[in-house]
Parts: sequence; C-alpha cells; structure tokens
Amino acid sequence: MKKKRVVVAMSGGVDSSVAAVLLQKQGYEVIGMTMCFNLPDLDRKRPACCSAQAIDDARRVAHKLGIKHYVLNMQRELKEQVIKDFCREYSSGRTPNPCVRCNQFIKFGSLLQKALGIGADYLATGHYARIVINNEFLLRKAKDKYKDQSYFLYRLNQRQLKHVIFPLGNYTKSEVRGLAREFGLAVAEKAASQEICFLPDEDYRGFLKKYLGPEIIPGNIVDIQGKVLGKHKGIAFYTIGQREGLGIAMGYPVYIIRIKSKTNQIVVGSKKEAFAGEFLVKDTHFSFLPIKKKVALRVKIRYNHKESLADIFPFKRKLRVVFRKPQFAITPGQSAVFYERDRVTGGGIIDKVL
Repeated sequence: MKKKRVVVAMSGGVDSSVAAVLLQKQGYEVIGMTMCFNLPDLDRKRPACCSAQAIDDARRVAHKLGIKHYVLNMQRELKEQVIKDFCREYSSGRTPNPCVRCNQFIKFGSLLQKALGIGADYLATGHYARIVINNEFLLRKAKDKYKDQSYFLYRLNQRQLKHVIFPLGNYTKSEVRGLAREFGLAVAEKAASQEICFLPDEDYRGFLKKYLGPEIIPGNIVDIQGKVLGKHKGIAFYTIGQREGLGIAMGYPVYIIRIKSKTNQIVVGSKKEAFAGEFLVKDTHFSFLPIKKKVALRVKIRYNHKESLADIFPFKRKLRVVFRKPQFAITPGQSAVFYERDRVTGGGIIDKVL
C-alpha cells in the first residue's frame, strides 16, 4: 500500500522535530515545511520560531531523517493576517491573541492548503493537543495539562481537523525531550521559543511604537468616578488587569479595569473592581454545532487562566457568558474558549465586559 503522506510544520524546535520522527517511525511519508517570516535573530534572549536560525535547525533535523524539506516565505501572510490585526486591536484598547489568528489563517490555513496542494493527506504540528474521531473530529486537551495548547486551536473547523495530526498530544514535554535525546536530535536541549514570534523578546510596546508611531496619543488615567489621577503614554501600551507602570500612588494597589478608546482614557480601581462576572463574545466559532440555547460550560478567558464554570446564552448575533464566580481581568480582544470536560466545543473573541 502507498504510504500516507504528511507534511510536518517544522519550526526548528524540539516539539516539531520529535513530531516528525514519530510520524516517520509510524510509517508515514514525511515532508518537512518551515515557514519563513524573515524575522531577525539579533538581540533575542529566546529563540524565535520561523527565524533564520530556526530554519537551519529544521533543515538539519530533516537531513538527519532523510526527508524532503521546504522553506516557504510567508511574510506577507503574517503581515496581512496577524500583524495588522495585532496593531489595530491594541490601538483600539483591546488585547489580541496573535497565536490564535496564526493558527487559524496561516498554519492551518495557508500552510495546510500548500500541504494538500502537494498531495499530502495531513499536516502535522508540534502542538500539545489531541484530535479524537467520534462521528465528528473532536479537539481535546493534551495529556500534559501544563503544556496543553487547545486554547490556541479552538478556531479549527471540521475540514481542517480532518487533515491535521498532533503527534505529541499523548506525551508530556519531559517525555518529548527524552525522545529527542533518544533519537539523537541536535535540538534536544534547545530552549522553548518565545510565544509571539514577531516580537523581539516579547517587547510588544516597542513593536507597537515602531508600527503605530503618531497614532499613539497620551491621555488621562481616571478612577471610576472620572477623577483624573495621572497620565498614560497611549492606550496601546496597556491591558486590563495591569498594575505595573501606571505611575500612580493611591496608598493601595490599583489595576486597570477598563480602557476607553473613544475618550482615550484608562480607568483604574482596586483589585476587587478588576473582577467581573459577565461579558459578550463576538466572532464565535464552533467545531461542530453552535450554541442555540442556554448551556453550562467551563470557560477559559486567556491561555494561563484556569477555566471556570459559566452559563452561556445566545444574545443577538453574539453570546453572553455569565460566570458562576467573578473572574479577574476579563479582557476584550482575548479569546474565550468553551470546554466540556477536556473537549473544546468552541469559543469567540471577548467583545464587552458587562
């Protein structure tokens, strides 16, 4: 029988490299593809995926495995689908999640299409998540709860999931490093890459200053009554729940609780005031069936948030989410992802805190 062909998105890191070896050992015809975003390596404390060094690392692993390896220039896709949205959202006082958009439009959008275009049956990545088939393709959490990345993958649809493999879903990170050593991979001890590849050392403020420039306008920091307490350097530089860098002495810790883009104001308050229980979700996506009536699910409002039980209601063309217990720093622009046990049922973009 002809071998199934799988393209592995090789970032040059330990995870995707081990994924390629595992699939080869399972009998697949493996082809490596590395996305090039023309990202500089200079002055980075942590490696960036898709940079020049990452491409070299991926090429060396592919050579060791004896597989074909291609480098794809996807700088235009990154700029159009991710960076423009990243800058637009921050300039509007919202906090985006570029990794979600990268997965939706680039890795499992453009890259998947290129893989299918060369006759591949699947695209595989080094994500820590699982796909289970049960009449439909179900996205589930990974075995390693500390590395689980299902949050970033919630926008994948059935057509995409049908052609995707996550070889690391049933491994822990330590097990994967152990396999890399066992396989003799040069990247076995390589440090994890930074989360947002196009930000040098995750300095998003410096990045925004470069790209937005004169669009960033200083304004007032106010309390919930509207009293001016100080000045901010531009709403793009701040996010909900932030405490540091406000330059305000109130005698007690203050946190950003709202960002008003129309008036260019940042509203601060006590930690208690930074908690909220209800919000609206827009641009919703579901892996199978959308929510048509009230349901109770666990909701994660950012990657490092421990999901919490909430009631979810249809609300016009959006969803209304009501937590059973108030949560800290519900942030417009971030993704709210819905879980039923370990299964991702869907999610959307946090639109407005009520």
